[in-house]
Amino acid sequence: MRFWKRLSHEEISNRISSALDKNVDYRDNVVLGVPASHLDDNVFFTDPNHLNQAPFLHSLVKNPNHIGCHTLGESEPFFKGTHDIERELISLCAEDILKGSGEEFDGYIASGGTEANIQAIWMYRNYYKHEFNASSKNVVLVFSNDAHYSMFKAANLLNLTTCVVDVDEETRVLIKDDLVLKVSDLKNKGHKHFIVVANMMTTMFGSVDNLDLYLAVLKKENLNYKIHVDGAYGGFVYPIISKETQLTFANPEVSSVTLDAHKMVQAPYGTGIFICRKNLIHHVMTNEAQYVQGMDLTLSGSRSGANAISVWMILQTYGPNGWYEKIHLLTYRADWLEKELNTLKVHFHRTPSSNIITMLGEDIPNNIAYKYGLVPDSHSSNPKWFKIVIMDHVTIDSLEPFIKELRESKK
Repeated sequence: MRFWKRLSHEEISNRISSALDKNVDYRDNVVLGVPASHLDDNVFFTDPNHLNQAPFLHSLVKNPNHIGCHTLGESEPFFKGTHDIERELISLCAEDILKGSGEEFDGYIASGGTEANIQAIWMYRNYYKHEFNASSKNVVLVFSNDAHYSMFKAANLLNLTTCVVDVDEETRVLIKDDLVLKVSDLKNKGHKHFIVVANMMTTMFGSVDNLDLYLAVLKKENLNYKIHVDGAYGGFVYPIISKETQLTFANPEVSSVTLDAHKMVQAPYGTGIFICRKNLIHHVMTNEAQYVQGMDLTLSGSRSGANAISVWMILQTYGPNGWYEKIHLLTYRADWLEKELNTLKVHFHRTPSSNIITMLGEDIPNNIAYKYGLVPDSHSSNPKWFKIVIMDHVTIDSLEPFIKELRESKK
């Protein structure tokens, strides 16, 4: 591990305090041209004696702006210290979690997985426009029927053609014949440029796509392609529970990955992560942002530096070994639930070692499902599936009443 180490609370506090000291202090420095300041003293608690013991709150009050991408070129000098922490966090995720090699990645902390996915698709759309003079409609966005709804948002915003691949209803794996048929049809219609989004654990089923299947079909048809991995749910889970490296940067075919720290990492909402290989992100350079030092390469523009600090703090508090234990504890609880459901003959889908268990709706009475906050696959019709996600607060003690009521309903 190059960047991921377990640090004490004192070490974390000192590092963040040092970073904030390198940032502009609106009280002590004469800064006349920046349209920003610290949080309003009349509204927010800003006692430095207390904040020094709470590094995340301290960073919130200091209010660093992380506009731009800090992994290449220049950045705004006013927030140099906390930009360094975000840069280190991107390297930690790219190398120590996603198994990439050193100094090969760009990225930033986005507002969530949706933004990070759109950022990737926008980047590849522009890549095809710049390198192949392709029109937007000639670029095809390929994803499975289980993929996140942000794919449809991206296609709508960027005016892309979509190719939605069917999955098997029970196993949730890609149906090869459907993929072959749809890609061949698009090629015959003149489409040559493809953006593939492969799932690293879908939010409804925890299912994982077979990237080799996508690659085999695209290569056979001799098509241009770029691969993005949506690890918004699974990015902090799947590389820990599986030795499979098909969907990480260890695979040279993978050019970018989305992570989402406000799910499994329990960071504040607004902490998605976008990471890509070098020599790609310049395709979304906003040349018009002349007043931003280093220019802007991100979809969101101004961003809260405190969110980046929160993710860095959490990962360094656990360290790689502590994180391994945390994820496997959730897996153990899911194993317990799987055993109970098998005893009750409830039909369900679970990717091996996943902490998502998705149960067939006809086996779960609606009153029980909604009492315990199970999430349906659809709120607009009769749900076919309900899911349980084993998060930190979902203990075996909290699962037992659900199982007990389900057992009574079966009688």
